[in-house]
Amino acid sequence: MTGERFEEKFSEVAALVRSKLDSASGCHDYDHTRRVLANAVRLAEQLPEADLRIVRLAALLHDVARPEEMAAEGKLCHAELGAKQVIPILEKAGFEPELIRHVSGAVLTHRFRAKRIPATLEAKIVYDADKLDSLGAVGVGRAFLFAGRVHARLHNTEREAVNSPAYSREDTAYREYLVKLRHLPDGMLTEPGRTIARERAAFMAEFFRRMNAETGLDANMPS
Repeated sequence: MTGERFEEKFSEVAALVRSKLDSASGCHDYDHTRRVLANAVRLAEQLPEADLRIVRLAALLHDVARPEEMAAEGKLCHAELGAKQVIPILEKAGFEPELIRHVSGAVLTHRFRAKRIPATLEAKIVYDADKLDSLGAVGVGRAFLFAGRVHARLHNTEREAVNSPAYSREDTAYREYLVKLRHLPDGMLTEPGRTIARERAAFMAEFFRRMNAETGLDANMPS
């Protein structure tokens, strides 16, 4: 497939993905996909041995089955279903079987909770790109967006946060940072991804330090 033909078909697939994700929650809508795609391209540019076509398509399609997972209230895995859905999508667009196989594999292994290890460089790039969107200023915004969806408090103490279950009143943005987000840099699979993740995690640490200072929660005040 020529470069021009690839871009034409990529745009067609992007339109399909957008139509599916435009009504998704703000944490996993088409804007999230666009940011992950930008992250993935940035990482791939620092890892020139990666196939940029695979990286771009996998990043574009990584959350294609997110609406189905949300409709099923998490009873199915969007990574598993998405890996299956991308095959007919890309076949219809005329992409070659080997490329489709690699894209499907990257979609399957991108999910943090699925415990599957990405096998190829392209899959590792997409994995890191997705995690980077949970860090930094964007990560702070997404954490508060999710906390609002589950009707959590604006802020709480570290003890309240770490000793409370998910989807509870204490499932604050701070809890998400303490339980999950601050640990993401250690799990990055590429060196460029790890470097960016550490910088963004440092921003988040400072943000929540300041938030705790402003709310008085770093002074051991009674709750």
